[in-house]
Amino acid sequence: MLVSQILKSKADDAVVTVTPETSVAEVAHVLSVRRIGAVVVSPDGKRLAGIISERDVVREIGRRGPTCLGDPAEKLMTVRIVSCTRGENVHSVIQKMNDGNFRHIPVMEGEEMVGLISIRDVVKARLAELAAEKDALEGMIKGF
Repeated sequence: MLVSQILKSKADDAVVTVTPETSVAEVAHVLSVRRIGAVVVSPDGKRLAGIISERDVVREIGRRGPTCLGDPAEKLMTVRIVSCTRGENVHSVIQKMNDGNFRHIPVMEGEEMVGLISIRDVVKARLAELAAEKDALEGMIKGF
């Protein structure tokens, strides 16, 4: 399965973004209200400046306490981002996520972000692939 198919299968394909100046407290609020694990930091909603995840926020609160909540997102965001393209397959994306130990990956088309997929999206796609393979094998065995 390709990333493009994963994006099409998502109920909501909008990428939640915040600006680099958004406070960490507001980022935490967005994560909570939207019930998501990460937001993309972008000056314009298309160009990727970084990603800030719930793990980033919790780690910094644990390290510095609640004073970090007033910091801008750009201070906590991850800037060395691994991305993928619509044409990549699910196996490649799983490998990137596993190697980098992250759960969200932006989908890029050149310099423009066209989507964001999570490990949940990737696992769901892989399970669908495995179910289809199982059905095909059963059909071959049964002679259908």
